[in-house]
This record gives sequence, C-alpha cells and structure tokens, in this order.
Amino acid sequence: MRKQCRRKIWSTDIDVIAHAIAGASITDEASLNKLRLGELSALEAMRMGKGTLEDWRMLVDLMNITETFGKNGIGPEALPDCELAQESLHKAAKRYEATKRMGLDGQGIKALQNVREWHDLQRTSVARSVYERMIEKTRNNIRSHGKDVVVI
Repeated sequence: MRKQCRRKIWSTDIDVIAHAIAGASITDEASLNKLRLGELSALEAMRMGKGTLEDWRMLVDLMNITETFGKNGIGPEALPDCELAQESLHKAAKRYEATKRMGLDGQGIKALQNVREWHDLQRTSVARSVYERMIEKTRNNIRSHGKDVVVI
C-alpha cells in the first residue's frame, strides 16, 4: 500500500471579490448604529454619575482610536479634545477608586461629546480596512507602552 499525504485541505469557499469589496467599503450603517448607541449610552451613564467600568472602557477606547486617527493625519483637529477627555477620564478613574462612583465633570463631558463627534466623522470618512488598521495600531501602541501611552 502506498503512503498518502495527510495534509489538511483548506476550504476555499470565500468569495474573493466580495471580500475585497467589503474591505474597501465604508462600514455599514447597522454596525455603526450599534457602536453609536453603545457610545451614547456610556456617555449618558457617565454624565448621570452611574457609569460602570465597561462604560469607562468604551469611552477610553473611543478616545484612543480618535487620537490615533488624529496623529496619523485623519482629523488632527480632534487632538486638543482628546487631551481634555484623557485628563477627565483619568480624574474619573481616580474618583472611582476613592468613592466607587463613576462620573465626569462638565468639561470632560463636553470634551467627550466632541471626541465622539470627531470619531464618528473619522470612521465614516475612511474605508473599513483603514478603520480596522487604526484600531489595530491603537491596540499595538497600548501593548507596547509607547511614549504617548498613559497607564491608569
């Protein structure tokens, strides 16, 4: 009996053209609406002083991605608001450690509203592949503890 190759045969059911079109297109409205709803609810909970750690994490991620977009030339006008939002989120984290209540001050709420608007404009103006690349770049920058990363 002859030897047979036991190599795994990978499925090629992926439609390459549809995959390329999906990567080059702007993110669909249903996904964007889901993200927007989560961001707005997190911001509202923080405004009311009833924020959770998940709400805080969502706002931090929003601010970090917006900052990465700005530093890479896509909407650099958002960077001053990102700095104000970062300071406010840092204060909220310190306040949570002391009082176990998560909330933001007025300046931080306004800064985060501006950051959310900038981020929405940034992600709707680029292809989904660019958006995913910026998310990955943000993740890698945080993991590598880059010079601009603030650890809380």
